[in-house]
Amino acid sequence: MSQRPDLVDEHRLWRRGCARIAGIDEAGRGAWAGPVVAAAVVLPRIPDLRRLLEPVRDSKVLTPAQRERCYDLVLRYAVDYGIGDAPPEVIDRLGIVPATRQAMLKAVAGLECVPDGLIIDALALHELSIPQLAIAKADLTCLSVAAASVLAKVSRDRMMVALDAELPQYGLAAHKGYGTRQHREALHAYGPTDHHRHTFAPISLLLQDDDD
Repeated sequence: MSQRPDLVDEHRLWRRGCARIAGIDEAGRGAWAGPVVAAAVVLPRIPDLRRLLEPVRDSKVLTPAQRERCYDLVLRYAVDYGIGDAPPEVIDRLGIVPATRQAMLKAVAGLECVPDGLIIDALALHELSIPQLAIAKADLTCLSVAAASVLAKVSRDRMMVALDAELPQYGLAAHKGYGTRQHREALHAYGPTDHHRHTFAPISLLLQDDDD
């Protein structure tokens, strides 16, 4: 059984007077194509929260079917949530870490409420003057961040499935833009598109070969 996230970090901020805490995570940082997508999730402060969200884990340890069920569960109980993204051209221009921060800032801006505390997987959002905890692998240990990881992953996967309808030759619905053998073979056969990250290998190497 995978590690079950808890509410220890939320309680740290609740004790500091932060009533509305947004957990933040992203999906798609390592992909060759498509956006990086972030989600911000504000969970209710209720006694049975861990039990109600018992299946929710880091999205990476869940099957696609489990992620879909957890997605619906998070939406059922979340007080608020926001989704943000940074497209490939922004990733190429800024780099993946600044682009990820941009997606996270958009996710926070998409909240209807104004959070007074943030728990973020690994990164800090220095642009926001809000108390925050930047915790490595928070999607494994923190329930709010695990919930955000599910929303970010399912939202991005759905974007890639929609993009597959426009570009079926790349198999995006299957690999979601990540570096599989199928994706590499499609790149060699058809070349990269505007939806690919041109600064990422092997796309950058293909473009370099085209210029030679």
